[in-house]
Amino acid sequence: MKPTWAQMAPAMDSRGMVSPAVDLVLGSSACCLACVFTNPLEVVKTRLQLQGELQAPGTYPRPYRGFVSSLAAVARADGLRGLQKGLAAGLLYQGLMNGVRFYCYSLACQAGLTQEPGGTVVAGAAAGALGAFVGSPAYLVKTQLQAQTVATMAVGHQHQHQGVLSALGTIWRQQGMLGLWRGVGGAVPRVTVGSAAQLATFTSAKSWVQDRQWFLEDSWLVTLAGGMISSVAVVAVMTPLDVVSTRLYNQPVDRAGRGQLYGGLTDCLLKTCQQEGPLALYKGLGPAYLRLGPHTILSMFFWDELRKLASRAQHQDT
Repeated sequence: MKPTWAQMAPAMDSRGMVSPAVDLVLGSSACCLACVFTNPLEVVKTRLQLQGELQAPGTYPRPYRGFVSSLAAVARADGLRGLQKGLAAGLLYQGLMNGVRFYCYSLACQAGLTQEPGGTVVAGAAAGALGAFVGSPAYLVKTQLQAQTVATMAVGHQHQHQGVLSALGTIWRQQGMLGLWRGVGGAVPRVTVGSAAQLATFTSAKSWVQDRQWFLEDSWLVTLAGGMISSVAVVAVMTPLDVVSTRLYNQPVDRAGRGQLYGGLTDCLLKTCQQEGPLALYKGLGPAYLRLGPHTILSMFFWDELRKLASRAQHQDT
């Protein structure tokens, strides 16, 4: 039987594998590359998730309807550059969160945890939780910047930031250091679930594709197929928590830094379901899949291919 991907990928040491430090750089770089391509979808997804917040269905205007028309609506309101709103914050988030996430996951692989039953899920979840905590300030700013638009197209609270550094400075002055981690209670479960699903299903999917021998063992098509299968699982489990996380990050706060709409993850879940119906937790599902799907595929593809290049470079140096 062929070894699983998790068994084949614990890291570049004296045996020619990839070290956790290298995985930190490669994982961060891979996800930043994916972010450049998928950020316009993130802008649309954010606005769809905020549209009609805490309002009964059918009682509010809908400036954003569906994927294609929403892209066009963003471009009309904010110009073509508006499709890349929050990109700098998004890159910062991807670099911080995924650098930590892949580093910790690689440490777990190196320690042999991922070879134990359920080890891949546990390692992916723990790595995702820590990464989400570290990257939370950047995700906070990204969400608020992507929600900003002209008054006629505005959904959700409008924070009126002038940029990443301006936003970080404003939040620090008004709410202190803890304000930079406001909303982390929604982000950690979101990334914990998503990371566990992504890393576990990508591992299994890639191994499954390899066992079928549809492609050459080292072909990039194996990685691509594994990422496509993984993306379905990620979107299915992550979207409800993604909606909650977006709302927790974007809500207005009082002078004490407390959210004016939600008291936390559970409160947001309950209020959203009670006032908008359970299906509201899947608002923006189409753009969410079109964003999370390609992002999962691209990030896992870039990561796997970069690891192969790093491994080859290591072999050439030894």
